Amino acid sequence: MGEQNWLEQLNRQTFLKQVQETNQYTEKMGLRLSEEDTELLLAEKNQILKIEQRVEFGQTILPKLIYTFYDSSFLSQSNYVETLIRLQEIFYLFKNEMLDEITDDELIHFMKEQFETVCFGDLDYLEGTCLDIFAQAIRAGYKGHQKTQGYGEFEKFDIVQRWDKELYLEALRELCWR
Repeated sequence: MGEQNWLEQLNRQTFLKQVQETNQYTEKMGLRLSEEDTELLLAEKNQILKIEQRVEFGQTILPKLIYTFYDSSFLSQSNYVETLIRLQEIFYLFKNEMLDEITDDELIHFMKEQFETVCFGDLDYLEGTCLDIFAQAIRAGYKGHQKTQGYGEFEKFDIVQRWDKELYLEALRELCWR
């Protein structure tokens, strides 16, 4: 029992230190985590690890998520903590969904690129559409993400037709001439 408490305390201290160190980078974007925020993020991380039946040793994934996402135009101080909680949840869920066939960095790169472009900051769309489709491809044996580090992958699987300027102008011309 004493060893487990010692290990838990060490993991807690390491997590708090790693996450608090991110403030020196994120503050230039107006984002800062308080000690209470960090404690909440730790509690949420521990809960999602139990739910997803995962363990972490050493470096936690949250600082990587912070360093990758902090410059997003879709983040503000008012949604920062909630977004980080969801990003942690989504990350661990899809590590499992992709059967660990994708590296942490590949998954994070994919998440950030879709968050900024296709999803426009919508975490539900990121989770329920972009990552779901990509996870299906990974489980089916797709390996192209290894060459690209997770960048530029979604358009290969996207089933939703996106806005096309030329198509829009053509439709507008047709409407005007009726």
